[in-house]
Amino acid sequence: MISVIGIGPSREDMTFRAVDAIKSADVIITYKSYVKYIQDLVVGKELILKGMGDEIKRAELAISKSKEGKHVALVSSGDPGVFGMGNVLFQIIGKYSGVKVEVIPGVTAVNFSAGMLGAPLHDFAVISFSDILTPISEIKRKVKAASEADFVIAIYNPLSKTRTKPFEESLKILLETKKPETIVGIVRSSEDGVDVSITTLDKLSTSKINMSTTLIVGNSMTYIEEGYMITPRGYRVSYPIHQLSREFYEKYLKGDVNEGPNIGCEYYPCHNHPQNCKFCYCPFYPCGEGSTGGKWIKDKGLWSCEDCEWIHNDKTVECIQTKLPQIIEEVDDLKNNKKELLKLRRDCIYNTRESS
Repeated sequence: MISVIGIGPSREDMTFRAVDAIKSADVIITYKSYVKYIQDLVVGKELILKGMGDEIKRAELAISKSKEGKHVALVSSGDPGVFGMGNVLFQIIGKYSGVKVEVIPGVTAVNFSAGMLGAPLHDFAVISFSDILTPISEIKRKVKAASEADFVIAIYNPLSKTRTKPFEESLKILLETKKPETIVGIVRSSEDGVDVSITTLDKLSTSKINMSTTLIVGNSMTYIEEGYMITPRGYRVSYPIHQLSREFYEKYLKGDVNEGPNIGCEYYPCHNHPQNCKFCYCPFYPCGEGSTGGKWIKDKGLWSCEDCEWIHNDKTVECIQTKLPQIIEEVDDLKNNKKELLKLRRDCIYNTRESS
């Protein structure tokens, strides 16, 4: 039996299943720098250490030892199926018959980094910038596709002292396909601990990035709140319909609302001039997440739209109007159909985003 084990980024992040599998193994095969995390678990066992670049040798040794009837632990950092030894072992397993394998997952860098940053993940892609085995053209193709699809993107192996081109070329693509103010989380591990910082795509500096860094590039809805990087799923926040909003949408359903700037309004401009006043009262209120600038008034239970100008942009109004009449047939649909309204909001945020 071969147990392909992920031990996560450190001993503290190992699962109970991983610890038990290492304890029960006869032979431990791992990379030289990983053994420090499991030193107490390998006492009295056959220990085989290999260097970087010896991945195939490690896999072959694991199969050879297992055929001798031994229980082998093939140990990776992170998760063995994410750029780890799981991929290597299964690539060559077809050469042999009767090899039994179990894969024990571990905390991979994207999950560890996400936990350090807050809640940055929604639908996401994980891309390695290492071009040792992958052509730069493939890396660029994947980055462009993930960025245009508005995935959150986790980047492994972003940059080394000698290998800079994949990062440089990919950053150009990201800046061409995402807003320059797109949020980027940086999690860098070292012997001294973990350094966590948050910046924006246009201010991303290489000074904090190396091969031990994981980058998480947000999507069009990612924002920062209380120092945390957040990519919302769009949960419904229950809230009564305000009487003024009710009166406004009674007029809206009759087609009796202002088109474009309502310069005659005593509050105009409540945001920046010029502003489109088609939706004087936001149909998504309260959206409950800050991707467009809204925020909670702390300890009051009230959602403030003061810093959200998105709803008053012409492109936004045009996008919303394509589907809103089918969602709202009566005023109470603002509450009854809130989930459909929030999906429309997400759709329009994506369709009205502008790259640099």
